[in-house]
Amino acid sequence: MQIPVKRVLFYSISLIVLFSCTPEKSPFDVSPADSLDPKRVEQPYPSISIPEDADLESAVWKGIDLSPQPPVVPVSANEQLKSFILQPGYKLEPILSEPQIREPAAIQFDGNGRMYVLELRTYMQDIDANGELMPTSRISRWEDQDNDGVYETSVIFLDSLVFPRYVVPFGKNTILSMESNEDNVYKYTDTDDDGKADKKELFASGLGRSGNVEHQTSFLTWTMDNWMYSTYNSRRIRWTPDGVIQEPAGNPWGQWGVTQDNYGQTWFQDGAGGVPQSFQFPLVYGNFGVKGQYKDGFREPFSLVKLADFQPGMRETKPDGSLNNVTGSAGNDVFRGDRLPKEIQNKYFYGEPVGRIVRQVNVEKSEGLSYIQNPYREAQAEFIQSTDPLFRPVDMATAPDGTMYIVDMYRGIIQQGNWTQDGSYLRTKIQQYQMDDIAGNGRIWRLTYEGMERNKEKPAMLEETSSELVRHLSNANGWWRDKAQQLIILNQDKSVVKDLENLLNTSDNELARIHALWTLEGLNSLSVSLIRELFKDSSPQMRIQALRASESLYKYGDKSLAANYRKMIKDSSIDVAIQALLSAYVLNIEQVEALIKTSLQENQANGIQVVGTQLLERMAKEKELAATQFDPQELALFTKGKNIFDSYCSTCHGVKGLGTPTGGGELIAPAFSGSPRLMGHPEYAVKTLLHGLAGALDGKEYEGVMISMESNDDEYIASVVSYIRNDFGNSGSFVTPEFVAQLRKETEGKDGMYQFDELIEEIPKSLTLQDNWKITASSTALQGVGSTKDPSYAFSFKGWKTDGPQQSGMWFQIELPEERNLTELQFNAGEKEFPKNYNVSISNNGTNWTEVASGSGVKRINSIQWKSGENARFLRIETTQNGEESWAMKQLTLYAR
Repeated sequence: MQIPVKRVLFYSISLIVLFSCTPEKSPFDVSPADSLDPKRVEQPYPSISIPEDADLESAVWKGIDLSPQPPVVPVSANEQLKSFILQPGYKLEPILSEPQIREPAAIQFDGNGRMYVLELRTYMQDIDANGELMPTSRISRWEDQDNDGVYETSVIFLDSLVFPRYVVPFGKNTILSMESNEDNVYKYTDTDDDGKADKKELFASGLGRSGNVEHQTSFLTWTMDNWMYSTYNSRRIRWTPDGVIQEPAGNPWGQWGVTQDNYGQTWFQDGAGGVPQSFQFPLVYGNFGVKGQYKDGFREPFSLVKLADFQPGMRETKPDGSLNNVTGSAGNDVFRGDRLPKEIQNKYFYGEPVGRIVRQVNVEKSEGLSYIQNPYREAQAEFIQSTDPLFRPVDMATAPDGTMYIVDMYRGIIQQGNWTQDGSYLRTKIQQYQMDDIAGNGRIWRLTYEGMERNKEKPAMLEETSSELVRHLSNANGWWRDKAQQLIILNQDKSVVKDLENLLNTSDNELARIHALWTLEGLNSLSVSLIRELFKDSSPQMRIQALRASESLYKYGDKSLAANYRKMIKDSSIDVAIQALLSAYVLNIEQVEALIKTSLQENQANGIQVVGTQLLERMAKEKELAATQFDPQELALFTKGKNIFDSYCSTCHGVKGLGTPTGGGELIAPAFSGSPRLMGHPEYAVKTLLHGLAGALDGKEYEGVMISMESNDDEYIASVVSYIRNDFGNSGSFVTPEFVAQLRKETEGKDGMYQFDELIEEIPKSLTLQDNWKITASSTALQGVGSTKDPSYAFSFKGWKTDGPQQSGMWFQIELPEERNLTELQFNAGEKEFPKNYNVSISNNGTNWTEVASGSGVKRINSIQWKSGENARFLRIETTQNGEESWAMKQLTLYAR
């Protein structure tokens, strides 16, 4: 059936409109609709397609209003203000809007209070998501130089990005970010102070995820414990002076949003689930199911928009056309500022852009467990409501001025193209109101309260010394405390250790003491004696923080702390007892299983019972998994390697692979956790064990020297390397004794230990895809909504595959800008789309080819090597056999010597 809908031509506002405004007219009075043709030329009626086989009596379609409706029309920011329903005393004011920014999705502030805006400029520019992965998104940086409350000065800090996942300010003129379908986090720095990043460095790997852009990693967030967490990743990473390390963690069950409260409890915002996640205990301790943690009625939103334009259809629509179940939440913040009323401080907030609301969450603690509710539920209200269908709150943040900022994408479509395809209910409703026309806007709002002026002190932390930064740890605004802690740690200036210890021991400001404690931990300057004094602190929260911080000392080798954990499991505070139980578990102290069982018998508090029972269940599953995680040969190598490491290597490299500190706080030997050298080509670790290693590593000196292990057999070497590449949060390929034997033979003439620079020169290096590489293929399939036929996706998580079953003679080719000594390639072919048989050829000119290797494809990881010889600019992979499946590759990596 076809339903005609009146359509109006919509043009996005131009910069000319803004700068031609009269002084009497604020930029926020300029509406996107102001740029429409004054004659409002009407276009031919389009048609809405309902599937011929649609069951109009189903829950999705039943009761749907299909009559023509007037189009939703965008209005100016000042006009939009009239649409908001706020709690008494609160008000919103615009501080930045289109056309200066487009499609804002997240904000962060650096140490000088400059606001970085993540602009997803390709998000749903039409109803089919065309151009979604075009490199036209950006990260802009904004400043309120005249301190009038409006951000008027900007630079494009980073441009030409493919749907970036987050922005993380990381010291002076530096950010971290990652693009969609990629696995690497990069550090971008403005080295010449012109406001634009001109230096790009690899920061960390292994954090990416492929698939729909709404279902990829987001919001990398540095939290109080000095680790960084993101959505979807069951691991956490941490910057140290010796490199970025990582550890396993629970599943965050989050989609768009990561934040923390005043005590370092992380909160993750689920998207389609519509509710906060993983807020019971810090994620490093894993996931816990708590019955009733969402109190009755929590999932019901109170929306004032009644268009019934929800992806689930009429089954989640109230009779008045408003949303009846949270379904598309995004963005979050625990408000930790000081310029809004105390009743909302340290409370969790998140956006529900499908319902056009901002929700406040109150927490009720009972016997060590948390239960959450909308405090305005009885009044059938929300913290913020809007009658404007285009209000799309997707992020919020505690600002340096002590207020809350809310990011509003202000657009028609808020679901990605997979949910707006032909014949879908949602597409029908979007077209009914012509909301697919409304894109390219965006507003950022400041939430204030009458009688409470924003803090007008402009931060200048990027120019302050570590000693000057210490005073900010006592600030009433959590943003200042967090930023000061992070900058002191990045400085690694231990001259402030005494100041921090004095603040921790003498301040009557508990939050300042907590930050001082974690800053000491981040400087690797936390003493066991200080921790043991804090274990006796009168504040249960300080005892909890001391337990969490002490875990680093245990990991670095002080196992005497296990006695304290056993004692504190019997603490009078249930919260402290639970934390002691969690610390004992995550550190796997001796006889921890028996300890948990005893706690369950002796303490009937609900929190102890829930946590203890689930820990025991998890430990049983871990034992089962350990027996099936690796094949028999891999398991044998892993087990033998662990025994060797625990009895020998851990002395210098730490019981948890984090390194063992010297008396001065430096490390005897480098950490293994997340080491890019260790997780790079396995040749590095094997040659190090065979011949030893001396000298500075990437300019960093260590007290210990790695001596040669050449006297041990090939299986010994293979076991150790395989183990350290697959524990401590690492996940790498195993090394076989045959591979060790090959390298032993090739280097048998080596005299003495390797110097680091000498060894690095020998190791095959992975080549990172650059813009000046030319990637072509004989056949490329179109993959998913908004995709293009781009064979370079083979280097990403998104992947490349042939358009149809593989046939002999299909090829994939790489042209480099200069000759390289190519020696190896690896790719992930998935479960069944691997090449049956293939060969690899190289060339200097793309015409005359030399075959260097041939092989047969296998499931998942494929690796093929050849002896390095002549340099080449071209590499071609060619199939030599027909197959029923397509040929697919992702995470393609080239290696060169």
